[in-house]
Amino acid sequence: MEQSGFDVPKVIVLTRSEWLNQSIAHVYDHIEKEIGFPCVIRPANQGSSIGVSILNRDAMLTDVEAAVHKSFFCYTLDLMLWKAKSEDEKIQFIQQQSDIREGIGLPMKTGNHWIYKPSELYQFIENSKEEKLFLEGKLTETKIIIESFIDGREFSCIVIRNDKGNAIALPPTEIIKGQQLYDYKSKYLPGLSRKVTPIEINDNDLQRIRTESIRLFELFEFNTYARIDGFIKADGTIYLNDPNTTSGMLPSSFFFHQAAEIGLNPSQFLSYIIRISIWERIQNQKEFSGLEPLLQNLDIKLSELKQVMDHKKSIAVIMGGYSFERHISLESGRNIFEKLSSSNKYNAIPVFLSGNSDHFTLFQIPIHYMLKDNADDIRDKIKHDTIHPAINLIREECRSILDKYGSQNYSFHPKEIRLDYLKENNYFAFIALHGRPGEDGTLQKELDRFNIPYNGSGPESSSITIHKFNTLQILKSNGFIVADQLLMNKTRYDENKASFIEKVKLHFKFPFIAKPVDDGCSSAVVRITNDELLDTYLNLLFRDSDYISDLDRGKLNLDWNEEFPRKKEVLLEELISKNDCEQFLEITGGLLTHGDRRNFTYEIFNPSEALSSGEVLSLEEKFLAGEGQNITPARFGKNSDEFEIISKKVKADLLKVAQILNIQGYARIDAFVRIYPDLKVETIIIEVNSLPGMTPATCIFHQTAINGYKPYDFIDKIIEFSTNEPN
Repeated sequence: MEQSGFDVPKVIVLTRSEWLNQSIAHVYDHIEKEIGFPCVIRPANQGSSIGVSILNRDAMLTDVEAAVHKSFFCYTLDLMLWKAKSEDEKIQFIQQQSDIREGIGLPMKTGNHWIYKPSELYQFIENSKEEKLFLEGKLTETKIIIESFIDGREFSCIVIRNDKGNAIALPPTEIIKGQQLYDYKSKYLPGLSRKVTPIEINDNDLQRIRTESIRLFELFEFNTYARIDGFIKADGTIYLNDPNTTSGMLPSSFFFHQAAEIGLNPSQFLSYIIRISIWERIQNQKEFSGLEPLLQNLDIKLSELKQVMDHKKSIAVIMGGYSFERHISLESGRNIFEKLSSSNKYNAIPVFLSGNSDHFTLFQIPIHYMLKDNADDIRDKIKHDTIHPAINLIREECRSILDKYGSQNYSFHPKEIRLDYLKENNYFAFIALHGRPGEDGTLQKELDRFNIPYNGSGPESSSITIHKFNTLQILKSNGFIVADQLLMNKTRYDENKASFIEKVKLHFKFPFIAKPVDDGCSSAVVRITNDELLDTYLNLLFRDSDYISDLDRGKLNLDWNEEFPRKKEVLLEELISKNDCEQFLEITGGLLTHGDRRNFTYEIFNPSEALSSGEVLSLEEKFLAGEGQNITPARFGKNSDEFEIISKKVKADLLKVAQILNIQGYARIDAFVRIYPDLKVETIIIEVNSLPGMTPATCIFHQTAINGYKPYDFIDKIIEFSTNEPN
């Protein structure tokens, strides 16, 4: 790149052999002399910001040593320091080093001994007689890069090639980070960073980013597409520091995010990518092969797809909302939309629900709105609907692509729609809302009023299951073991705080669980262990404004941007414990109904075992890929015979719950299971979700896969049930 006239940072390459034969002081001096601080240390061959460190101006020898170790995926452990750690600190260290996103990754070795499990690593360290252990990952590096820090605005630009061989740069996106490093979590977890497309700079600089990205694309002779990452400094200098021949392909990744700006949904963009990939292979092949017929066949299929558009079933995928679960609702809605829009059977449109508990409004939104970072970004874009002039220019450059792969009469602007519009146009409403107004039956009542079919249970069942206290009391009256509960309100708290807390402490001993009675997705679920935590929790839940002090955030371990609801009621529950059982598991079980709304049967899936890294299962662990550990099916018993017996009993309990609450369509039931030596089984229900999360990573898709359903098949069955005419 430097030889071709691109601006590049100063770079030192440190090989593994050089590092092993040099003192860290020598490496530090070399950095200080050749590059200076701040600097960036990163692996030569990794992606997703794994193994990357930024060292500031005041970096010490120990900081350089730790950063170099991180990039080479190794660690030197002082056993004296290990012994001084608490048990929780030891477990945290094992978790961190076993995860390649934060540490070394498994498998790893020390000397000639290979370690494959976190538990093995713990035992090996505990039993070691050495003073120090050198831990080294199998996925190590032969060299690392140390480069000068670029102080500028970070961007990413997708470059594609059209079917005439011309490269086109899509609108570059600025990455606005919550922290200095755009690390793995910032890239893949919603809310930790924001994407602004196009980057908000003057038009001349924006076009220079596009031109430079195309120039680099052509320099390396990339095929089909690439993602070019870089920085633009205040003086206008552009650094393209990371060209990628492929890109992350999560729903809101740059790849789909920028394609949506020109009007292509993910399925359409992938169709284009597949076709242009074949076309490019044909242009570059030295002899004729089977690719020409493949391309001709694909073109026929694409043409047929456009012709059947008028015969597809219209689906309004309703996502977003205004509850504390709105961001997960958006993730679920995007996943449903993408699965349906790639089928020959359904024509899906994204619909965003906005408003409050008194009034809500529906908006049909363009694809590039749907792929914004979170629900609040979409709400703000709807309020301030504008199109950047550069976007119009790029859309014209991509006109031939849009004509071939895009939708006819596609609108780039949001449009308010009413329920009677859905009725008049024969839409099915797929409710991808968790919490209110979807999971409580409010929206279902309105849809029933217009006779619009929808997924999931009806309003009566939904209004019960959203209320955790009412749900468990009904199940308790039907013979189920449930947690001891206490439902308290804000009025009583405001009248006499001391009396309120006294009643709680008379009813429960620490620890116990506090949570909202009508929110899901682990929103504000906290394990209360002492008086101070109880006081802080109640003060925040019953506060009169949205403000939360940094001190209170610290007491409840809330992130700087993490929301905490304001409620008029609090649900307090005993902490479900193992008692004297032999096996104790937290599970989540999915179900599907077959037939029609009057006559139906239940298909109960094998439950998943949920493993939490903290005291309660977090939102990220429930719904985001790579964050939680769900084992499907749950590990019931010690062998296959015991598994069958226990699984049958648990599934029978879940079936009984569904029948009592008249659940329809599909649902997720969360529970604890106690298993005793005589294979006696106790299923303790925690809550019932009538509209469970439908993000790609949620475990209900794991369970349906075991029963032979692909994700699309499962969604199709949900719609089919709700549209079947009663016999």
